[in-house]
Amino acid sequence: MAENESRPPRMGLVLSASAAGTVFEWYDFFIFGSLLSIITKHFFADAGETQGYIFALLTFAVGFFVRPFGGLVFGYFGDRTGRKRAFLFTITIMGLATFGIGLLPDTRQIGYLAPYLLIGLRVLQGFAVGGEYGGAAIYVAEHAERGKRGAATGWIQVAATVGLFLALTVILIVRTRMGEEAFTAWGWRIPFLISLGLLGISIWIRLRLDESPAFKQLQAEGATARAPLTEAFFNWRNLRLVLVVLLGLLMSQGVVWYTAQFYTQFFLERVIKVEPRIVNELILSVTVVSAGLHIMFARLSDRVGRKPVMLFGLALATLFFIPGFHWLTQAVNPGLTEAIARAPVTVFAAPADCSFQFDPIGGKKFSSSCDIAKSTLANLGVPYRNEAAPPGELARIRIGTTTISSIDGDVLAPSALAAARENFQAELKPALKAAGYPAKADSARVNAPLAIALLVIIVLASAALYGPQAAALVELFPTRIRYSALSLPYHLGVGWFGGFLPAIAFAIVAATGNLYAGLWYPVSISAAGFVITLLFLPETYRRDI
Repeated sequence: MAENESRPPRMGLVLSASAAGTVFEWYDFFIFGSLLSIITKHFFADAGETQGYIFALLTFAVGFFVRPFGGLVFGYFGDRTGRKRAFLFTITIMGLATFGIGLLPDTRQIGYLAPYLLIGLRVLQGFAVGGEYGGAAIYVAEHAERGKRGAATGWIQVAATVGLFLALTVILIVRTRMGEEAFTAWGWRIPFLISLGLLGISIWIRLRLDESPAFKQLQAEGATARAPLTEAFFNWRNLRLVLVVLLGLLMSQGVVWYTAQFYTQFFLERVIKVEPRIVNELILSVTVVSAGLHIMFARLSDRVGRKPVMLFGLALATLFFIPGFHWLTQAVNPGLTEAIARAPVTVFAAPADCSFQFDPIGGKKFSSSCDIAKSTLANLGVPYRNEAAPPGELARIRIGTTTISSIDGDVLAPSALAAARENFQAELKPALKAAGYPAKADSARVNAPLAIALLVIIVLASAALYGPQAAALVELFPTRIRYSALSLPYHLGVGWFGGFLPAIAFAIVAATGNLYAGLWYPVSISAAGFVITLLFLPETYRRDI
């Protein structure tokens, strides 16, 4: 409490206004991500279940793709005209786009126009968010006292957790009260529509703010940057630091944070088929714990430095993610691990017949017999081994001692292909059931305490990396180019490498048949980030900004 009492009178307003936008950003992120299965049915059903889900993941990711461009635009104006004005624009655009998704007609109402409109709204959201985080982190850090910047900016990081908690709570309440059928039909729109109230509160708070003291001083001295983008990215001294931050911290933070906060939910619900209600309850429980962890690590970084705390997070992610997810499967779906040991599944296919099912522009059908076999198993949450077959043969799936031939979708019309996929899945399900593969996790066998403990360790890595990071990023760059220099690498690393994680990881799982193979993506990036951070990132916690 002593820290709170020592803050300047307006520090509470600074924190609440800056955190509000981050809460809003992550509220949108998690309602869209948590409802991907339902969004797929409304906007991408014609593509088939698995490919439609990948399209939905890519629609989710397109918002991340445009974030760096928003970071450039709003970073430029934030360094030229001030922090407050820039993030008033960002939160307004972001909020209206989120509300618009709740009103958007689906494919049954307006046909193929629906997914394009959805993508357009995601682009607006992503563009606006590109200027949101940098502005909030900088604004808080430039108000905070030296020696307490970690504790102050830690609340920005906690705001992401609050956004997750709020999103999951709203979804759980609406889903429970309406029932699954009504929620799937139209109730999924309610969490998006509620965002209008959050937008109004956020704008009202931000309108009461003054400009940051550091930027006011720059203006008074006539020292604001005339060309902040040129100074940030075409001056080797600044560019070198941008590259170290991007490659060492921000790519890693993107994949580690999204693995901990989003891929865990995706893995539990989509890959190993845990009931959505149980998944929400598990994630909510861990979210409450993670809020405290973010503050703890942020404050610790004020005492021991940013770098050792973040290195701990990177090391834990690198070493724990793959075994941790193995143990998580055993905790929540032991029937699946038992079936894998008793009756392993093998796909026999000609290697040339198999694709890596990741298509950012959505132009491929993935309709070979191998692709259909693998995508169907991945969609059912069934791991498999790969064995090469002679060229020209149809792919086959062996379940224990039973063998089922796939279908060649390349020779079928779209309508016939959709029907053939359904028939193939209908043929596969009884064989899997007979071999002991559960259609979904048995709720009675879920070991919730163990699952929560494992999820907390995963979140621990994320919190140690993310908690001190806002303060570290602000301290690394000079005031005159801080908004630009921080925003672009942040959204390249977090937006591109983190935002595409679910689609890339799901495609890796579908290609390899290994439920955990997708985790090599975040693990390899966090391992590289550890080495780069250790060797090249300077310590900053005692700097005067």
